[in-house]
This record gives sequence, C-alpha cells and structure tokens, in this order.
Amino acid sequence: MAEALLQVEELSVAYGQVEAVRGVSLHVARGQIATVIGPNGAGKTTLLGAIMGLLPSRGAIRFAGDRIDGRDTEALVRRGISLVPERRELFADMTVQENLELGGFSRRRAGESRAALANTMEEVFALFPRLKERLPQLAGTLSGGERQMLAVGRALMGKPKLLLLDEPSLGLAPLITRDILHTISRLRESGLSVLLIEQNARAALQTADYGYVLETGELSLEGEADRLLHDERVIATYLGRH
Repeated sequence: MAEALLQVEELSVAYGQVEAVRGVSLHVARGQIATVIGPNGAGKTTLLGAIMGLLPSRGAIRFAGDRIDGRDTEALVRRGISLVPERRELFADMTVQENLELGGFSRRRAGESRAALANTMEEVFALFPRLKERLPQLAGTLSGGERQMLAVGRALMGKPKLLLLDEPSLGLAPLITRDILHTISRLRESGLSVLLIEQNARAALQTADYGYVLETGELSLEGEADRLLHDERVIATYLGRH
C-alpha cells in the first residue's frame, strides 16, 4: 500500500446533539485519488469541513504524519491542503484573474515571487485553457463548467499537496463532468493527492484508486475503487445496472 498523506482516525462531528459523522477512519495515499460516495445527507460535506478545520470534531487527523486536528484553516492551506467547496464560493464581482490571484495569496504572504505565481497560473491554463480566454471576465458571468474550472484553478494556485473536492459535478452536464474528472486524473499523474466527495458514484469510482461508502454518518464499505464498481451492494444501491 502506498504511503498515506492524509489519515483520519475515528472522526466524529456533531451539530448540537446530532452526530452527523461518527467514528470515520479513512486515508488518502500519496499520489492517489480516494473518493467518498453516498446519498445526500450522509455527512460527506461535513467530513470535508472537519478535515479542513472549518468544523469542530473529535478524533485524529494526520497530514504527512503530523496531527492537524484543531489547526485553523489558513494554517492548513499553508501546509498544503486546498478545498474546492460544493458551491465553489467564487468572488462573483471579481475577474477570473483576480480570483486566481487570490488563490495564491498565502504563497505571496510567505514571500514567494510573482514569477513563481505566474508559472503556477500558466500550469492552471494548461489544464483549463478556457480560463485564459476569460481572464478579464467577471466570475459571476461564467458558465457552470467554467466556474468549476475556476474554483479548481484557484485551489491549485496554492500549490497544494492534497486537494479536497466537494461534489465537482454538481449542476454540470455529463460531458462537462467527464472533462472535470479527467482533469482530476491528470492532476494525480503530477503527484497531487485528491480526496473526492461525489454523488455521481460511477464517475467517482471510475476516477479514483480507492473508495469509501458513507451512509448516515458512518462508513459502511471501503475498498479498491475497481472492486467497489463491481460490488453487488454498491451496484444495487448507487450504480444501477446497464
């Protein structure tokens, strides 16, 4: 098994008296894509929020061997973790270029040069050529697919080691979804590790190396993604038969 970059151990998250996530343990190996699938309301977004320091939690979270639970979100970004949230959360009244530049803000604060950030922006354009064409355009005027490209591109401007993706296919046409997930696969080839939260179970498992099934806040199944694609329970509940 490849070395784990992210390790989550017995993670629990509660909203008041209601536990949304209970005792979840998972890992993301270096240079691999792990996915968490499951129905709406299963706790997938809550899980990412806790890993990113946005929600209080119990349990242990380790990144590159170090405990990071309890750290604030900005510190995690500096460590090399970036989140693309479910609703993208772009600055609609700012241009594509300005949104991308904000993605590199922590690197600028750390003293990295404008040339280094410009190189990263060119890498983003290599993945998403359309963003280069839209640089002066306001983010709020982009199509759904373009907004998702910008959200991923903004996260990549921070040069993360681990990318957390929350429902990247949400609201997108199937062809755009395919293109986005293909790009995520290309990122893995560059050495980036990815934790992918996705309701489109078939697409997620076809993209990932390893998969988890989250139901009502608890993991019910895990295994190599290809094996889960052929698991009778996963097929019956999430994939359907062709």
